[in-house]
Amino acid sequence: MMRTIFLTSALLVGVLTVGGPRAWAQGQGRDGKGFRLSSADLAITYTTERATVTPNNNNPFWLRGGSADAAFTFFHGLGAVLNFTGEHASNIAPAVNLGKIAFMAGPRYTVRAGSKHENRVFIESLFGGVHAFDSVFPLSTGVASSANSFSLQVGGGYDVDISKGFAIRVFEADYVRTSLPNGGNDVQNHLHLAFGVSYHIQRH
Repeated sequence: MMRTIFLTSALLVGVLTVGGPRAWAQGQGRDGKGFRLSSADLAITYTTERATVTPNNNNPFWLRGGSADAAFTFFHGLGAVLNFTGEHASNIAPAVNLGKIAFMAGPRYTVRAGSKHENRVFIESLFGGVHAFDSVFPLSTGVASSANSFSLQVGGGYDVDISKGFAIRVFEADYVRTSLPNGGNDVQNHLHLAFGVSYHIQRH
């Protein structure tokens, strides 16, 4: 399953990498309409994620790390985004840490805001895979120090323009769901927060 997730994500990366610049170069169709790459956004953010070992765990902890994403808008605010996130937490249990890296991709919808439409509000739904490590994962065959699972992230954020092309990601809030082994129902429901900077490229 994990291999299929990463192959699917890699295929989307390839489509955007090859097709994106081609659409940008070709621009609109002869009739002045049609599908084209209208803008791109690159963002680097600091991230923190509220997590628990199991859903009924009364000792939540915070993962901290960073994220990078590349978003491509094609038609009336509709587009796609690629996201890579790495986070870590220490002592989530006595002498137990947790690190994880996630790669996800999916659709994003962006709306321009502000008096001059210079700011951007977006919502997105991403899916992919997560690799967790440096921890303890109970399995039917014993205990492992690393594990993989499907990852889903749904949410949105707000970018405020500060100069030509550059913006501050004032906030981003997402719901994150994974299914790493935890000795219970193997489900994690987390709150993911982020803020940072972004660079906007607009096709005129």
